[in-house]
Amino acid sequence: MSTSKSKYKEKFNLTNKTAVVTGGTGFLGRHFCFGLAEHGAKVAVVDLDGGITSELAREIASRYGTKSVGYECDVGAADSVKKMTKDVATDFGAIDILMNNAATRPKDLDSFFAPIEEYSIETWREVMSVNIDGIFLVAQSVGRQMVKQKRGGSIIQTSSIYGVMGPDHRIYEGSYHLGRQINTPVVYAASKGAVIALTKYLATYWAEKGVRVNSLSPGGVENGQNQKFIKNYSNRIPMNRMALPEEMVGALIYLASDASSYATGQNIIVDGGLSAW
Repeated sequence: MSTSKSKYKEKFNLTNKTAVVTGGTGFLGRHFCFGLAEHGAKVAVVDLDGGITSELAREIASRYGTKSVGYECDVGAADSVKKMTKDVATDFGAIDILMNNAATRPKDLDSFFAPIEEYSIETWREVMSVNIDGIFLVAQSVGRQMVKQKRGGSIIQTSSIYGVMGPDHRIYEGSYHLGRQINTPVVYAASKGAVIALTKYLATYWAEKGVRVNSLSPGGVENGQNQKFIKNYSNRIPMNRMALPEEMVGALIYLASDASSYATGQNIIVDGGLSAW
């Protein structure tokens, strides 16, 4: 019979911990920031536009009564990442959680959604410079800070269901978003698969230092796609619907908190059962 007196609910409490969220003002990033703050964390909102990050940080502080500061950072530039890490550590005293979430989509959507036979190396490199180079640079810099602090830490990196399995190209027939027909770009899938591989490497590398590294792979999240796409995608899902952005937050809180203290090198898939078929 167990005699444990563990306070299980308390393990999810992030009070007195500082979380960095890259891509913090984006579609999922905002929900990640709100979820971390609601569980007590102090939040460093990191994104390209310093004005928008500061505005969101003020909203977080007002709504949740926790410290929040916005930081302008180009995650694809090593010097910018190093400065952000130093500034956050100075302002907050330490970094305990990293939600390594930044990703990019080029302004030239024709190039981004081009078929693989016509995909340009310039677009490939533009996306990879953020989706994997940026993930690496931020993990490297913040991970180094966590090791230096000697108090452990948790790094969570955003991947995708398409970093785990290939897309069903049939669901894109007649599917429109962003004013044009869409698909899953080859560079997106390749970059998200790389995130999972990097996560596993860093998990074993930093395990003895108490820094845990896991990835979160969302399935399709409803975000203004046309009804044709929503129907096509939902028909592929056992739960028969797309995800809501807030449905990704629970997995983040688990991975960020002491509730997952023995979990590292894992990829948590939140996909409504798609990968279970």
